Amino acid sequence: MKLKILLVDDDPQVLQGLVRMMRSRRQEWEIATAAGGPEALAILSRQPFDVVVSDMRMPGMDGAQLLGEVKKRYPEIVRIVLSGQSDKEMVLKSVMPAHQYLTKPCNDEILKSSIERSCGLRDLLADHSLKQLVSRIDSLPSLPALYVEILKELESQYASIHRIGEVISQDIGMTAKILQLVNSAFFGYCRHISSPAQAVELLGLETIKALVLSVKIFSQMDRSSMTVLAMDRIWAHSLATGVFARTIATAEKCERAVADDAFMSGMLHDVGKLILAVNLPKLYKEALAGPRSSEDSVLEAERQTFGVTHAEVGAYLLSLWGLPFPIVEAVAFHHAPGRCPQKKMGPLAAVHAGNCLEYAINGQEDDQCQMDAAYIDELEVLHTIPAWQALCRQAIKDGDGHDN
Repeated sequence: MKLKILLVDDDPQVLQGLVRMMRSRRQEWEIATAAGGPEALAILSRQPFDVVVSDMRMPGMDGAQLLGEVKKRYPEIVRIVLSGQSDKEMVLKSVMPAHQYLTKPCNDEILKSSIERSCGLRDLLADHSLKQLVSRIDSLPSLPALYVEILKELESQYASIHRIGEVISQDIGMTAKILQLVNSAFFGYCRHISSPAQAVELLGLETIKALVLSVKIFSQMDRSSMTVLAMDRIWAHSLATGVFARTIATAEKCERAVADDAFMSGMLHDVGKLILAVNLPKLYKEALAGPRSSEDSVLEAERQTFGVTHAEVGAYLLSLWGLPFPIVEAVAFHHAPGRCPQKKMGPLAAVHAGNCLEYAINGQEDDQCQMDAAYIDELEVLHTIPAWQALCRQAIKDGDGHDN
């Protein structure tokens, strides 16, 4: 089926230009246009769409208001906003309702690739209600201690951008949101973003303050959600997996950008667990606590309950948010790398190995974290696993538990 895209702008010439941009995709995409928010909502009430691309500045109902309504009424639709780089105040308004933010005038390849990235995994979640739930998420909650620490630092008259970056780099939810923002074309960063700390430095202290204190892009995890999973253990495991993945990628002489992506992929690989535990706590707790025979895994329990595992849920959100494909791929396949068409030493292989080694080193190896020896052997690095394990143990001794 063709991807159905609704373009919204009060300027007819801009709309015509956007339609011309899409012409090369006419075999795969079906385009409709609306001259403003009310007309767009009327069109959406009559037929389904996959994507809404809206201008920010429009009379009456602006883009943020429109996308807020779309999020409320049709949460499964991908929401992209277009805004001028001088409209920082307007962009801040759209940070929560939009999945992605692009600059005007918009490069046609950037627009097309943003749509493709956001919709790349649209068939991954077969359950419509689960797809709606994930599409509605605009932030991921943080550990209470880290949330309090970031607020305290930002409200201090001696706020340190370096310290803020350190705190964000330790938190799954903060890392995911910051990467979503810094990877948006609005901020105009063409070079590779190597870490959450670097992302914070690029955004700058004033923008971070506005995003966190005014827009409230971060939120504190509800204590009741923390009873579903051992949240402290999830955070520690995620950070260690990121460090291990970067260690492995570096040992295999991957480029620095690949090693950096490996770290961020490891940090985010279990973000799907966080999504399920926070948004469907009762159901997820029942799934994890239900009777299972010894050969059944947590992954199978997730699949039986939701039709997918936490890996697909996390990858779907990160894809919507426009994170780089290598990170999305690593999150999607970190338990089953053999299912990935790409067979090369990169973030996926490093995260898969790092994830398994972290459980093994902590004496918690189980049926959901067996290393795929056939996949590792296909990469011709099976013989290096003992060396990887030694390097990861050394990373623990060296205290390499923070992004830098």
